[in-house]
Amino acid sequence: MSAAVSVPGAPVALSTASVYPENCAAAFATARRLGYDGVEVMVWTDPVSQEPGAVKALSELHGIPVLSVHAPTLLLTQRVWSTDPWTKVDKSIELAQEVGAGTVVLHPPFRWQRDYAREFLDGVALREHESGIKLAVENMFPWRARNREYQAYLPGWDPVPLPYDNVTLDLSHTATAGSDALQMAEDLGARLAHVHLADGTGTARDEHLVPGRGAQPCADFLEGLAAQQFSGAIVVEVGTRKLAEEQREIDLSEALAFARLHLATAPSLKSS
Repeated sequence: MSAAVSVPGAPVALSTASVYPENCAAAFATARRLGYDGVEVMVWTDPVSQEPGAVKALSELHGIPVLSVHAPTLLLTQRVWSTDPWTKVDKSIELAQEVGAGTVVLHPPFRWQRDYAREFLDGVALREHESGIKLAVENMFPWRARNREYQAYLPGWDPVPLPYDNVTLDLSHTATAGSDALQMAEDLGARLAHVHLADGTGTARDEHLVPGRGAQPCADFLEGLAAQQFSGAIVVEVGTRKLAEEQREIDLSEALAFARLHLATAPSLKSS
């Protein structure tokens, strides 16, 4: 009897958001030092994250590829690259093309972005077709305050029933939404193109904990991806903003080790 350990082709990357409030340059240096396979660039107020030449120079300096770009679709980045949402998407696609990334991560429109939301499904599909870049729309969650729930996103926070060709599944967001991450992955099938690896306890706050420290089935989720030979990127997106540098490195090392451990799978024993 013999068994072999196989590791799927899914790279484990570090989101630049995981080193915040440190900058994009610090994220590349950290990714190289800890042994990550790549970086996801969150386009932020950091000017370097907005400049393709600067991002490409960091990638080349550290020998770390840019695997994905996260478009500036957060509340805090409403004025980055203009206030027009499609300009943000288009410039994110241009950044991805110039640095060699194959995926742009998008959040769905906020409810008050009525025109953008009305055009979103067709606009995403058209841009994917024209650019060759995957626009992987991320699962979000209802907002909760004072025991009330608000639907803050259009056409919706749950991408499963919507006709996106590519989806990003974020395990901190499944915790906040109360979603079943394993069932979502099964329902998405081949449309699951990209993963944000984190954890959460199910509170109304989007926690982005180190995987294994919350209530999400992170281990089972990764093992399921490995069994299916998932080849998209697994991006560690955890919150470290309140940590000292030494503890940040410990947490990011732990997240990487967790991902690699559970992506390594032992197939069924066969007679030798």
